[in-house]
This record gives sequence, structure tokens and C-alpha cells, in this order.
Amino acid sequence: MSRNLKIWIAGASGRLGSALYRRFDRTEYDILTSDHDVPVGETNEVNRYADMNYPNVIINCSGLTDVRECERDPEHAYKVNALGARNLAIAARRIDAKLIQISTDDVFDGSASAPLNEFDAPHPITVYGKSKYAGEAFVRELTDKHVIVRSSWIYGSGTYDFVDDVLDRAARGETVSVPGDEISSPTSSDALAGFIHYLIQSKEFGLYHASCEGACSRSEFAREILRLGGYPDVPVESTVASAGDTPLRPKFTLLDNMMMRMTGIYKMPDWRDALARYLSARPSRNGGAK
Repeated sequence: MSRNLKIWIAGASGRLGSALYRRFDRTEYDILTSDHDVPVGETNEVNRYADMNYPNVIINCSGLTDVRECERDPEHAYKVNALGARNLAIAARRIDAKLIQISTDDVFDGSASAPLNEFDAPHPITVYGKSKYAGEAFVRELTDKHVIVRSSWIYGSGTYDFVDDVLDRAARGETVSVPGDEISSPTSSDALAGFIHYLIQSKEFGLYHASCEGACSRSEFAREILRLGGYPDVPVESTVASAGDTPLRPKFTLLDNMMMRMTGIYKMPDWRDALARYLSARPSRNGGAK
């Protein structure tokens, strides 16, 4: 019988779930994966899977992250992002598993003017942010053995993302129009997976911010993608994201990894370095650059 640590990645087909699946050494870990086959919002399905497999660690990468869909269907957003976290927390407590809950910078309202640390009070303004913050609350209330990890602007292999969109528009010869008034830190799924890998065998619990170091606007992020991706001459038009009555994304959500820095347990890479590593390994799409 295997004595490897057994890890359940819920939401394994997404950006972070895929990065974690690629990262783990199968000689050290037994990896369990689920996605739509075990919908986290269904209590009985979650309990059945937990009872059948008895993982040592549960990583909740599942989530409804399409902000427009969250606004259109709040009940579905809360079922996946809040009820799903609740169900996994209950299962984790019952089988004595460690739960790593992935959360978001969207739990903040965007009104800050300085980096936001773990001690700053969240105030989400979107359905996506509210539902993810509700998921955090359930995890805190329902299981002691947990780590909540907030990150920002996650990109990576697994689903179509901002990096894909920018490069595809460049390959078609289009001007890239993106908000110039949204500020945060792009974080590669591989960089975030590195920190989560550390957490799995550590004795750390509580709340951690885990974004790549540095800050930029969406338009600055797009320009760096184009430069590194082989399209330095494609123009980037900075738009104003906050012009609408109901913003889909808060404007300023730059996370400060204060807990990581104070405990000295880990250091995230600079966002430009992480982006360069990602693009150097990214397969070509539509005949464009890597």
C-alpha cells in the first residue's frame, strides 16, 4: 500500500489546477483530480468522493471566475464559490485533511492607494468578489486545518486567458485595447503552484497573499506580453475600465505578501520574470510567436 501523501485537486483542469498536476512528483504524492465530475457545490458528491479517497490535503482550485457570468447568475456564483468551499471545508474537517482554499484579490473594493496586506479588511463590490469572500468565511468557520491563499491576475495553461487574448489579437494585427486604470500584479499559475507545493508539507495555516512581486496596470501587462511574445510594435490602447456604473473588476488590488515576508517561508518571483518563463515555454498559437 502506498504511503505517499494523497492530494485532491478540486478544479484540476483550470490554470492553477493544471500547474499543480504538472508539478507534483508521482513518487512522492498520490494525486486525485476532479472537476465537473465532482461538482463542489453538490454536498453529497463532495462527501462521497472524500469518503471514497480519504485525501490528506485538499486544494480547492475550483471556482466560477467569469465575472460577467457571476453578475448574470449570482446564485450559481455563490453555489460554486461559497457553497463549494463550505462543502470541501466540512469534508476536510471530517476526514482530518488540510484544506488549501484559493481566493482572489477581488475581495477588495479597489479604492486603496497602497498595497493590500492580510490585515486589511476586505470589502468586495462584485458578485465574484463577494462569493469568493463568502467561501473564505466558510473555510475559517468550519475547519481549523486550513490555509487561504489570495492571489491576483492568474494566468497559465489550462484555460483561455488574458495572455492568450493579447497575443491572439496581436497575431490578427489588431490594436490591443485594455484598461489602464486597473492596477495589480500578474501571477503565473506555475509561480503560485510553487508556493502551494511548499504549503502542502508545511505546518503553516491561516491567510496568505501570494502574488508575484511588483505592480503594473493591465495596459503595462499587455505591453510586456507583446514585447516578450514577439510583437513589440503592436499598439496598446489604454482604456478606462471604471467608466461603467457597475465595474466588473476593482481598480486597485495590488496585494502585499506581508505574511510570507514576515514568516520568511517563501518569496514569489517578480512578475516580469515569471511572465518571461511562461512565454518561453508556451506553445505557438495560430502561427504566432511563442
